[in-house]
Amino acid sequence: RLKDAIKLSPKQSHGNKSRHEEWELTVGIEIHAQLNAELKLFSSALTSTNDEPNANTALFDLAIPGSQPVFQPSTLLPALRAAVALECDIQQTSKFDRKHYFYQDQPAGYQITQYYEPLAKNGRITLFDHDGIAPEDGDSITIGIKQIQLEQDTAKTTLQPPDTMLLDFNRVGHPLIEIISLPQIHHPQTAAAFVRKMQSILQAVSTVATGMEMGGLRADVNVSVRYRGSIPGPYSYFGIVGLGQRTEIKNLSSFKAVEDAIVAERDRQIGVLERGGSIEGETRGWTLRSTETMRLRGKEGEVDYRYMPDPDISPLIISKGLIEHIEISNPKLPDEQVRNLVDQMRISLKDAKTLVALDDGERLDYLLDLIVFLRQGGNASCAQDPELGKTAANWVIHELGGLLSASNWTFSSSIVPVSALASIINNLMQNRITGRTAKQLLSLVFDGDSREVDTIIAEEKLKLEALSPEEYEGLAQKLLSENPDMVAKIKVKGQVGKLQFFVGQMMRMGGGKVEARKAEGVLRRLLKLEDGVAQSM
Repeated sequence: RLKDAIKLSPKQSHGNKSRHEEWELTVGIEIHAQLNAELKLFSSALTSTNDEPNANTALFDLAIPGSQPVFQPSTLLPALRAAVALECDIQQTSKFDRKHYFYQDQPAGYQITQYYEPLAKNGRITLFDHDGIAPEDGDSITIGIKQIQLEQDTAKTTLQPPDTMLLDFNRVGHPLIEIISLPQIHHPQTAAAFVRKMQSILQAVSTVATGMEMGGLRADVNVSVRYRGSIPGPYSYFGIVGLGQRTEIKNLSSFKAVEDAIVAERDRQIGVLERGGSIEGETRGWTLRSTETMRLRGKEGEVDYRYMPDPDISPLIISKGLIEHIEISNPKLPDEQVRNLVDQMRISLKDAKTLVALDDGERLDYLLDLIVFLRQGGNASCAQDPELGKTAANWVIHELGGLLSASNWTFSSSIVPVSALASIINNLMQNRITGRTAKQLLSLVFDGDSREVDTIIAEEKLKLEALSPEEYEGLAQKLLSENPDMVAKIKVKGQVGKLQFFVGQMMRMGGGKVEARKAEGVLRRLLKLEDGVAQSM
């Protein structure tokens, strides 16, 4: 019937609709996150994967006959933090199941997971436009979380050409949670935003120690398309009906890979259906810089995995008190942190998001410490300045961040101590130094100058020596007379932005003694512009 509907619907009848608008894309995502835990899920072996291959293994990890699983309670806490953060209903009783399949990275011939009675159900995550969702999704979109389940990771497989597989069992048994979304995503851009925000939430509550770039998260995406002019598709999932046949793309390890793989698979499926073909339920793969997904194997159904309750593991029973403790003690989530920075500190939304995302939150902690220093150690006007948070954020993100980028250094609070940056900003806000001098001081401290900031200012003679009103006017008059064309653009053509050229030239000519706001005030007066920032001399 789908084929007939496509054949009976002339492509020209849809006016200027694009090819993709004629089809509805539906995506569900499964995220596998390595828990921030010291021990494996069912053995006392360490979870470190950086040691020598096969150094961190227990008998049970290797499926030695007679070995038994022993659940490690410490692995539960990071999983519960994630469930609370995603507003899930935590099940006070959950159970473990065996998922049977044969592959060299799973020595027991089955994976221990939670298929029938998972740890948590019915969660949600809300994405906003500033999270990078597709414009078609409007200001926000809420994606349901079907369930979160505890499970084991597999061994790491390394191909040694031509046909040898090397197995490192350090990773096998590493505790994971699998987070399964509902198929409520309809745009590749939103799918990437979903994974990106999920990672930020899991990092914020210390559920994971590393992100996708280090292999701490992996994503599988389920993709289907449906022709909008046809009857609803015959497939359903957890109450969502009318879906097309889905395919699964496994082991995506970056946000870009998630978006690009979905785009490629969407286009492939549309092409198959437009040619009158049908979509097979199958598992497909994706490699970096590809333009098409590749078939890996036919999709296995539930019967093929032969799920069964694990007879060696008791049910996992969680007290209500523990759940309440996690709810109270969970750290603030990125959305709340961003909202506080914008509302209470007047930091721009873009800068607030940057602070929350940078350096696993260390840059934000540095900023908060900096503001405390400024409020306690600065003068009264500095401490009460409503723009203090915005000013401090600019120095932390852009000025200090620029030096880090130029040097290709990783952020550390010891590179420029909070007290040093606070002293620089305090001197600047009290007009003891110019902005240019403040940047010079930051560069000196960044490069290892261990002197107190006030000592550097005194010894290097960097203290601002204010020019007289006559000296400001003399500099301004000289520049205006030397640049008549620029003056004409400002006065005749109204290009007031060109005024900043003259401000910059005055500061250069003044040798660190010119304040930008005073310079602009003088220039506006001489050019007879409306006074927006003129300062009394």
